[in-house]
Amino acid sequence: MTLLSVSTICGQSEDSPTAFAYQSPIVEKVIFDDSVMLAQERHNYATNLAAYAANLVSVEKASKESLESARRILALALHLERRNKQAVVINFQLREGVIPEIKKGDYNPRTFARLLMTRAKLLLKSNNDNESERLLARCFIELAAHIDPRNEDAVFEYENQRLDSGDLDWRVLTDAVRDKPSRVSGEEDPQG
Repeated sequence: MTLLSVSTICGQSEDSPTAFAYQSPIVEKVIFDDSVMLAQERHNYATNLAAYAANLVSVEKASKESLESARRILALALHLERRNKQAVVINFQLREGVIPEIKKGDYNPRTFARLLMTRAKLLLKSNNDNESERLLARCFIELAAHIDPRNEDAVFEYENQRLDSGDLDWRVLTDAVRDKPSRVSGEEDPQG
């Protein structure tokens, strides 16, 4: 009995959070490939997105909102690079109920938001019918607005896209099991 108590106590660190529920995104096949962005660029975005998600959860002490945001951000990171070390490790830690340590990303949040906006504009500028490019641009715009709500360009673009196309249905990324999404706006209406 004493041994069990000691192992239970030793297994918990003093920083151990109260239990939190995190549902890993389902990413069996990636949506974004070389037709959308080159591998090295996808790697860089995935790594920085994962670092941002880890920091968000850590700073907000695994609040329900931070975990839902992290799920979306990690899903996007994993769709950019399926085996991105940072994203895979952070996703595992959250699934196991461990709050990740603060990660050093390549950019501070304001700079990262501007970078996401710039890349989103380039994706939209190509003016082709690549559904994946449009989806990635919408994700980047939404994240940029939430990462830096003082970035008026990001907020303006995000609000315009919400008015024009409605809210982005993140289930396309968080619960994706296809190579390509069937619709940018999300899955079919279950009542239809």
